[in-house]
Amino acid sequence: MTTPAVTRASWTFDAIGTSWAIETAEPLPAVARDAVSAVIDRFDREWSRFREDSSVSALAAGRAASVVLPDDADAMLSIYDELDIATRGAVNPLVGDALSRLGYDARVTLTPRGGPRPAPSWREILRWEDTLTLVEPATIDVGALGKGRLVDLVLDVVADHAPGDVSVDASGDLAVRGTPVRVGLEHPYDPSRAIGVATVADRALCASAINRRAWGDGLHHVLDARTGAPVRAYAATWALAKTAMRADALATALFFDGGPELAASWNAAWVRMSTDGRVEWSPGFDGEVFS
Repeated sequence: MTTPAVTRASWTFDAIGTSWAIETAEPLPAVARDAVSAVIDRFDREWSRFREDSSVSALAAGRAASVVLPDDADAMLSIYDELDIATRGAVNPLVGDALSRLGYDARVTLTPRGGPRPAPSWREILRWEDTLTLVEPATIDVGALGKGRLVDLVLDVVADHAPGDVSVDASGDLAVRGTPVRVGLEHPYDPSRAIGVATVADRALCASAINRRAWGDGLHHVLDARTGAPVRAYAATWALAKTAMRADALATALFFDGGPELAASWNAAWVRMSTDGRVEWSPGFDGEVFS
């Protein structure tokens, strides 16, 4: 939940399977809304594994060995390289088939088709130079940071049309320019409670939790790519960074060893809650964690 410091104009809508809220000092003109919609549509057509007509779906189905290189490929996949190293392979952009196997497939059937299976070694089969290429069919899933990247893109578009305070909130991925915003850190086991609050000022806050996109017995969307199984040690994470893409990436990395070290190298702050209820937070966290 967010609490703006001043009254703002709000534009809410649904896109990429989630709810968005964009707040500005004045209502956004139609040209700005159209530009936001165009950016979201382009990103979705390139990266969504839930669309049959997307670039990554064409690669996954083997309809193409390569596709036109998306504008965001290097920005996102270079961060995946850092995530892979920091988490010793736990975060991998080819985790899509492992998610589908457990039921989080393109049709969101939530019906498992077998037990966990490790993701393929992405460094061996994924290339992004002149084209986005897979040596063999596999499903790219940029869920570890893709929504954060899109929040950054939308924020840039909105800021071009709306001087002053701007916030872009995509259901847990929030970027703010201007007046600071206080955000409650939702308890992963009780959405009516918060475990603390964070102050977000000219940066982004992203959260991830095992109670979101969860189904079945212990099944949820945060997988360890090395095993293909859902993580068990941590229930929720929050990361504060200069961009939403980096904050989103860290919110994923914090489910694994190596996440705090990566955050420190990016000068980012974080909070995480283990499944047994213990809470940790980084030095420099701008907020409060309740006892």
